[in-house]
Amino acid sequence: MTPAARLSAAIEVLETIETQRIPAAQALKEWGTSHRFAGSGDRAAIAGLVWDVLRRRASSGWIMDADTPRARILGMLKLERGMDMPAIASLCDGNRFAPHPLTEAERVALTSRSLEDAPDPVAGDYPEWLDPYLATVFGDQCVAEAAAMASRAPLDLRVNTLKAKREKVLASLAHLDAVPTPWSPFGLRIRLSADARNVGIHGEEAFIKGFVEVQDEGSQLAALFSAAKPGEQVVDLCAGAGGKTLALAAMMQGRGRLIATDGDKRQLAPIHARLARAGVHNAEVLTPKGAADPLADIKASADLVVIDAPCSGTGTWRRNPDAKWRMRPGALEIRLKDQVEVLDRAAAMVKPGGRIAYITCSVLKAENSDQVRAFAACHDEFSIAPPAETVAVLGDKADDFAKAALQAPEGWLMTPRRTGTDGFFVSLLRRA
Repeated sequence: MTPAARLSAAIEVLETIETQRIPAAQALKEWGTSHRFAGSGDRAAIAGLVWDVLRRRASSGWIMDADTPRARILGMLKLERGMDMPAIASLCDGNRFAPHPLTEAERVALTSRSLEDAPDPVAGDYPEWLDPYLATVFGDQCVAEAAAMASRAPLDLRVNTLKAKREKVLASLAHLDAVPTPWSPFGLRIRLSADARNVGIHGEEAFIKGFVEVQDEGSQLAALFSAAKPGEQVVDLCAGAGGKTLALAAMMQGRGRLIATDGDKRQLAPIHARLARAGVHNAEVLTPKGAADPLADIKASADLVVIDAPCSGTGTWRRNPDAKWRMRPGALEIRLKDQVEVLDRAAAMVKPGGRIAYITCSVLKAENSDQVRAFAACHDEFSIAPPAETVAVLGDKADDFAKAALQAPEGWLMTPRRTGTDGFFVSLLRRA
């Protein structure tokens, strides 16, 4: 397919998302199924265009002074891909499979309009109803922070120290231009330009042999801040697909008891193969069965309970831009209730002197500091660990991290703009 034909296909997919109100991943899959002639490179390029439009949906429409799939994709080419009007016009030449030629209004918009006078939710590309929530956290930096959350994320990898050292894996991935991450001692990063294809990391020998796992550096740091130690009893209460479970296993060096579970057993499906590939032998996966509690025997005996809490996911907008436009206020209220329940559940599992690591991939204060403060007020046997102590695990990078991240009395908030990671909040609570 030509670049112009790919552009037409992306517009078609965006129209499907809008008219049928379905997730972008589903729309892309259905398009690929019904257009078998499109090769893997074509499908990847079309997906890249669609995801970039969803990252810049509000600002792209503003630039074009129109809110249609065609307008948004033209605006995105200017804002995200850095293309000027003549370059965009060359793609829209009206030839076979190409979008029809630019109108005079579109030419004027691409030449003259900017985001200078755009409202904050437009300039920052986020839903208007979230404006007060984000402003509470970021103040006058709200637009800059949100715009960074709308950029394309790099591919971050965590080296599995149970099997390999970072220097060795770095050398094996040199052909992908992998570099060490700035904060995590186990992380590698592959930067991706706006129009770059996704890296086929699952076909790399380092991945197949279990030397690396895909994990954002912020998630790596969240696990690191929990300070899991060899020989401890550790519960990963919201394990999902097992990303943090694997990181905890490596920190424990194969010694101690590591328990992974999740309220939704469907989320646990990938964890078994991932544990096997990583060479983890001290982890057990407890799958919920009916109303029975798989953790009924864990009563005030755990050294550490890690809560990767169900949340709004606002911190992962770079990787899942579709979600921010489908999110509704009612969903946030549900998540807040879920967080209270999982914190209360964890409290009963922690032994005296033990700790809870509360983690979200959200930047919203209501899900982060407010939840921790409310929990501590209801459970006077727990105290909030000073954030400065939490980051001591970073060694000589601790001071620089403290200057970059947002610190609250309740914990640390990482953001794409400040730390180059996804948005993660981490708080450590200790039982007396």
